[in-house]
Amino acid sequence: MDMNPFSPTPPDWAEKATHAVPFCCPTCQASPQVATQVWLNRRAPVFLEGFSRRKWQEFYLCECETAWWGWSNDRETPEWLRERNARRDAAENN
Repeated sequence: MDMNPFSPTPPDWAEKATHAVPFCCPTCQASPQVATQVWLNRRAPVFLEGFSRRKWQEFYLCECETAWWGWSNDRETPEWLRERNARRDAAENN
């Protein structure tokens, strides 16, 4: 089944998902990149820092068949984005 991760309707497998801390499959510790399906719960954001930032529930169906979810702000920042932010911060401080 080809699932739209931005669908307003959650897939059936998301109902049995468990909250995973750290941000990986709680059964096999696989990263979200190997998930076979993904769904983002964009209907119920949580607001942070005086409503200027939001976090979302991200649901994953792992290749080991475990359904899990984590908060979007718990996901590790990719290296390319950390580097870009460091360059931007350095430029702003010069």
